[in-house]
Amino acid sequence: MARHNDIGKWGENIACDILVGKGYAIIERNWRLNHLEIDIIASKGSRIVFAEVKTRGNADADPLEAIDRRKISNLSRAADVYIRTHYIKLEPQFDVFGISGTPDSYKAEHIEDAFLPPLKTYR
Repeated sequence: MARHNDIGKWGENIACDILVGKGYAIIERNWRLNHLEIDIIASKGSRIVFAEVKTRGNADADPLEAIDRRKISNLSRAADVYIRTHYIKLEPQFDVFGISGTPDSYKAEHIEDAFLPPLKTYR
């Protein structure tokens, strides 16, 4: 496995540990359908959580800078498909994680309910 894949998996493991520590139940990891992808799907109470995890091996990097409008749109689209195909009746929540550093010394940021899905506009 490539180094960046190892770093990403490590970051997702940390994110899952954080979610479980906050009382969330992990439903799925790395859910994919065609080109759609969700890093972590979890639930807590009446909410289903779709989490995007960005990890950087450099402690000085800000991994959250990689979560742009396009990433938000793709995650929202993937969540919509997941909800429809699994007949989910829970309220969706979108969380983001930024993890930087090494396994010996890292910083993890969890932003709960980070954004609302963008509305689709028609011309």
